[in-house]
Amino acid sequence: MSAFQAIILGLVQGLTEFLPISSSAHLTLIPWALHWPEPGLLFDTVLHVGTLAAIVAYFWHEILRILGAWFGSLRTRRIDNPDARIAWLLILGTIPAVLAGLVLEDLVEQVLGTPAIVAAILILTGVVLFVSDRLGRKDRSLEQLKAGDAIVIGVAQACAILPGLSRSGATMAGGLVRGLTRQDAARFSFLLALPITFGAAAQQIYKAAKVGLSSAEWLPMVLGALVALIAGYLAIRLLLGYVRSHSLRPFAIYCWVVGIAGLVLAWVR
Repeated sequence: MSAFQAIILGLVQGLTEFLPISSSAHLTLIPWALHWPEPGLLFDTVLHVGTLAAIVAYFWHEILRILGAWFGSLRTRRIDNPDARIAWLLILGTIPAVLAGLVLEDLVEQVLGTPAIVAAILILTGVVLFVSDRLGRKDRSLEQLKAGDAIVIGVAQACAILPGLSRSGATMAGGLVRGLTRQDAARFSFLLALPITFGAAAQQIYKAAKVGLSSAEWLPMVLGALVALIAGYLAIRLLLGYVRSHSLRPFAIYCWVVGIAGLVLAWVR
């Protein structure tokens, strides 16, 4: 993969990881449509490290506060702090995705990773966004979130193991269905990405370190990750500002257009 291709895919990853339009779909469809080499799981993982860094950079004050409250709850064996509650709810919401990854990851990648299926699932992402945005009450704050809500959102994140189903879109939809405001649904979605992305990235990078990669192989990955970090940070700011007063329906329409275009291209080829 060339440095130019890595930069473009890093830009795509940074934007589509946080905008609810599926990074996995774009990282599958764009190289396929342009006849570029497949990025591969390791490259995809390194790009996720870039977007992980973007979350940390944007939310670092909140992350430190939540971690401090969580350690405090372990020490006192009490959950009487709103930040401690959020920490435990994030842990609870991560469990379904961990279980889904352990059981289904290889099978899903082998069976559902074709461009046509990814495009079809991207259309499903649009449906999920449209319906949840229309039906959600959007009158609850993050501080009102309960264990049952976290499990529902966690199951939504686990469903995003399907390539083409946006992780941020699915978790935001889960939050909206449970009555969260759009902004708090997005905040919880971004924070929920931290544990699962960190774990997956650490596992893949450990495997790569054992095998060993040349500097020529690492350079495009580092470039892509840096671009993903910058683009991801900007995408977080954009989305949190946008959802204060706008619906998710434009993202749903975008998913439908790109998904249909992918299906047409697959049929033509």
